[in-house]
Amino acid sequence: MAKILTLTLNPALDLTVRLPRLEAGEVNRSENMLTHAAGKGVNVAQVLADLGHQLSVSGFLGDANPQAFDALIAHRGFGDAFVRVPGETRSNIKIAEHNGRVTDINAPGPLVSEQAQTQLLKLLAEIGPRFDAVVVAGSLPRGVSPQWFQALLEMLRAQGVKVALDTSGEALRAGLQAGPWLVKPNTEELAEALGNAPDAISRLHQMGVEHVVVSDGAAGVSWYSSGATLHATPPSVTVASTVGAGDSLLAGMLHGLLSGDTPEQTLGRATAIAAMAVTQVGFGIGDHAQLDILQSGVQVRALTEQ
Repeated sequence: MAKILTLTLNPALDLTVRLPRLEAGEVNRSENMLTHAAGKGVNVAQVLADLGHQLSVSGFLGDANPQAFDALIAHRGFGDAFVRVPGETRSNIKIAEHNGRVTDINAPGPLVSEQAQTQLLKLLAEIGPRFDAVVVAGSLPRGVSPQWFQALLEMLRAQGVKVALDTSGEALRAGLQAGPWLVKPNTEELAEALGNAPDAISRLHQMGVEHVVVSDGAAGVSWYSSGATLHATPPSVTVASTVGAGDSLLAGMLHGLLSGDTPEQTLGRATAIAAMAVTQVGFGIGDHAQLDILQSGVQVRALTEQ
């Protein structure tokens, strides 16, 4: 299996609150609350680990509350390449209702100094070539500019490593300029980054992006590459929480691409992994037999079909 590094510049402690229905302005009583060490790259790492890959995790981590991350890294056997910075890693609140709606309240995260940014660049310059792929996922913390972010991606690409990018807004616009190997925006993020350009996919390919994976919730996933132009429709499932679905999809795509699976197998499996993710609170693949059942319900077709 592959050696993969995930880079989460702005990780978070996710507090997921389950309740029947959120009543704004009223007293709400939860059914349960779960706290996870999270952040998009960390979530991707957990799914990839369950698929058999060797993972290391990196980014910026607050030195005032590292316990949940330290415990996860030890439990999962991840390589720890986080740069510790002063302050607390942010806490995000996810309110998950019975109808599948999730309300996010995301904190900004710690202020990352130029010294810490330089430290991370030096570390990645040293360890980056050791990996088959690097996943760069999530938002930018305070103090980190889109220009610095683009330079980081350009450095990784220059090392010859496959870079998979999953972010949004200014970070996505800057990251695309570095021509990553794979990008996974949703439909809204892609439209925001490229302004609803009718030739958005062609423009991305011209910028050097080999694989464009566009997610659209229950409507499915479209994958545009030189070797495959496919769409997958997921099976119907009972939604517990949509948190981590996109991260699970990205992990599934990387697994198939790095394992040499056929395009149809790659997209079908990745879509099934994302479908499984929305049925649970938390990250990872706990039941591979159930995943096989879900994959059998995924419909994959060429996008040229009507």
